[in-house]
Amino acid sequence: MNMLTESYLPTRYGDFTVRAYDSGHEDFPHLVFFTKDYAAKEAVGVRIHSECMTGDVFGSARCECGEQLEFSMKWIQQYEGVLIYLRQEGRGIGLVNKLKAYNLQDQGFNTCDANTELGLPEDARTYEVAIKMLKDLRIGKVKLLTNNPLKLNSLEEAGIQVVERVPIEIPPTPTNESYLRVKKDLMGHMLKLD
Repeated sequence: MNMLTESYLPTRYGDFTVRAYDSGHEDFPHLVFFTKDYAAKEAVGVRIHSECMTGDVFGSARCECGEQLEFSMKWIQQYEGVLIYLRQEGRGIGLVNKLKAYNLQDQGFNTCDANTELGLPEDARTYEVAIKMLKDLRIGKVKLLTNNPLKLNSLEEAGIQVVERVPIEIPPTPTNESYLRVKKDLMGHMLKLD
């Protein structure tokens, strides 16, 4: 795993060190943010977050990604940990295809069916890069901030012990409730929506 650079980054959530790792796209590296004393933890709090420009940057109300990122940055700052930011926009289909999928969702397709209607996978994300980044940071035991069982399984299969799952419960809104329902009912995400 090719680490490109490392820098100090003060944020509104607190101070982090940020590392950029090669993603194969020079101007769009994968990032890892970590707090000063994360390595002192026996089990490190970790969030693996896939890029969502519409939610993370522009506050899209179609999803809860921006709120998940904010929750994670605060949690990791409070409890010491690591946030991995993977450049796999739109569940791995890219921003342009995600916007095309939005158009199909506006015609009544759910988020999974919109992707397959475009000839794309429901979810094309993988977590091998995150696993390499964790190993580069010498992290073998984690408290994983996630609702996604695929992340749990991917880490466990790679030999990283998940000692606890920290749920990220963002209250649904009228705009994103059906999106969250698809995540729970069709993708197996561990959400409390009732």
